[in-house]
Amino acid sequence: MVELQINTTQNVNINFVAASVGERILAYLIDLIIKLAYIVVTYQVVFKLIGIDDFLRGMDYWSIIAVIVSFYLPVVFYSLVFETFLEGQTIGKRIMKIKVVKIDGYQASIYDYMVRWFFRIVDLNIASGIVALITIATSKKSQRLGDMTAGTSVITLKNNVNISHTILEDLEDDYEPSYPNVIKLSDNDARIIKETYTRAKASRDFETLSKLRQKVMEVIELKECNQNDIQFIDTVLKDYNYYTQSM
Repeated sequence: MVELQINTTQNVNINFVAASVGERILAYLIDLIIKLAYIVVTYQVVFKLIGIDDFLRGMDYWSIIAVIVSFYLPVVFYSLVFETFLEGQTIGKRIMKIKVVKIDGYQASIYDYMVRWFFRIVDLNIASGIVALITIATSKKSQRLGDMTAGTSVITLKNNVNISHTILEDLEDDYEPSYPNVIKLSDNDARIIKETYTRAKASRDFETLSKLRQKVMEVIELKECNQNDIQFIDTVLKDYNYYTQSM
């Protein structure tokens, strides 16, 4: 089991468990089965049942290639599309409960997913994935070449968590929010804030609490506040849950 320390924008380390090689292989195989199923269904339905292959016979060579390639583009861009819209997961990764994350604490962007996707040519397609296996097994952060270049890694989501470890907060039915601008935060921001807040509060790290408060005030564009650090951050988290649960 490899532990990853992700350094957040508040300079606080958060520990995650890297997905094992076995989990990543199983996720890859699930995705591969889905892609193969798509190819088989497309061939049987489009090229056989509908009879588009008859239509292709009257076209020139490059036109035929263009039509065939267009049908199989979903297979080529499968991982890029799913990781972008499922925030770091393909169907295989979701089933295996693993996820792509940035090792600097930020949410991975489409650029990061594109880099990972592009390097699949080297990692997975050359030598049948041997390159990926070697780099994941020897890397300190369980990264393949695409992860190293994009600054990402794959973590497991199978750890037991409760409400105190998530961005969720218990709210009273008549709760009244104080800071409407908390909607400027993302789910990833809220998660990092809560994890930092929980750790700093438990260890009585008042310096980190103060820095966290300043950073949050800057992000939500709040110039002054009468609450202390703990009260303020607690209110921000509750307000964020109030607004996001109401949407």
